[in-house]
Amino acid sequence: MKKTIVLSLLLSVFSLAFSMLISLADPLDPEDGQARQTPPAGDSEPSPGGRENAEYVYDDDAMTVRVLVGETVTTMTMSDYLIGVVAAEMPAVFDEEALKAQAVAARTETLYHMRHESAAHPDADVCDNYACCQAYQDDGALREKWGGDYDTYIKKITDAVRRTDGECLVYQNEPIQAVFHSSSAGKTADSGEVWGTSLPYLVSVTSPETAAQVPNYVSTVTVSLADFKETVLKHYPDAVFPKDRSRWITDITYTGSGRIDTLKLGGVTVTGPVLRNMFGLRSTAAAIEIDGKNVTFTTTGYGHGVGMSQYGANTLALEGYDYKGILLWYYTGVSFGSAADFVQ
Repeated sequence: MKKTIVLSLLLSVFSLAFSMLISLADPLDPEDGQARQTPPAGDSEPSPGGRENAEYVYDDDAMTVRVLVGETVTTMTMSDYLIGVVAAEMPAVFDEEALKAQAVAARTETLYHMRHESAAHPDADVCDNYACCQAYQDDGALREKWGGDYDTYIKKITDAVRRTDGECLVYQNEPIQAVFHSSSAGKTADSGEVWGTSLPYLVSVTSPETAAQVPNYVSTVTVSLADFKETVLKHYPDAVFPKDRSRWITDITYTGSGRIDTLKLGGVTVTGPVLRNMFGLRSTAAAIEIDGKNVTFTTTGYGHGVGMSQYGANTLALEGYDYKGILLWYYTGVSFGSAADFVQ
């Protein structure tokens, strides 16, 4: 009799302990009381050919984006769109943490555009023009670009999107304008330097990339004196070019991040970003020389310089930073949020 009672007690204790273990292993989501799945990792990560973990429902798959590709508006899932953006915007050979940082930045930038209608494409949330929104490449373009490396690279990019599923950057309860650029010359630019309006999360910070990591980090553009004069007069007919060529380019001022702020061309004041567009310069971090034949621009870095530097992100990743650390490095005072909270 005693043995039966003891055995019964032991079975009851074992049953209770087993239930506790199950509960701890499968926590409930405090929001909906349902067992919350986590994204699969490692070799079990979903691939373009199908999901190995069919139970997990991705937030990115539940959101749709209207994308203007060429002249056609196409509706696609956030996940499919982001794979095409990350693949178009960042080299697939980059470290996985840099790619994950790019995925979060791209998702956040997409949310920003979805919440701020563009006059350039009122029927679409975003377009595939990087100068307006973000670059995007479809699967056919990626297969052509990557060739035999397609399977390796598409999985790497897909993993970066999946492993950051639904994550975005938030400032004062709103998705930020998570702009990015290729590389900086030691410092990123304050948004006010480039666009006239300073945003508190887009301020100048140091960026670690150097010529050792960035192809064509330092580049030159050489323009003949005649072409230089013609280009300036096309934009500014009132410019005057005296015989003394030392007076053609004067009064150069620089921003706090080392980029050209303003200068005078033929006596007319021009901003650094305008100068960059006029002569197709890779950045406004530029030095200018004029001699008897040519005007030579020597630039460092590539892009407008605001927000996350992509080569800087990869450099940080190789130094051991994870994607969250990279994003907090480049976007000041932000926090992480869920994209699902901002999509109707």
